Amino acid sequence: MADKIFTEGMIVKEPREGAPDYVKCSISIRTQEFVTFLENHTKPDGWVNIDVKVGQSGKWYAQLNQWTRDGAPRAVERKVDDIDPDSIPF
Repeated sequence: MADKIFTEGMIVKEPREGAPDYVKCSISIRTQEFVTFLENHTKPDGWVNIDVKVGQSGKWYAQLNQWTRDGAPRAVERKVDDIDPDSIPF
């Protein structure tokens, strides 16, 4: 099993008290840090998959989903230099 990779620049919290039932979590993003995380973990098909989880302590967190169809962990780190700036949609 691949090492767990927690998101950088993204904080997940349980819904605030009194939030409607359809609010499942609250996410805060530190833009530059999260953009760097995305640049380093984008798969060749252009996607980054993240799972929101609840730890045994009850604390919410986000973790990079490294699942692949063939069951083998994918290469998780990419250097920013390997990414074509024109391929980034923002």
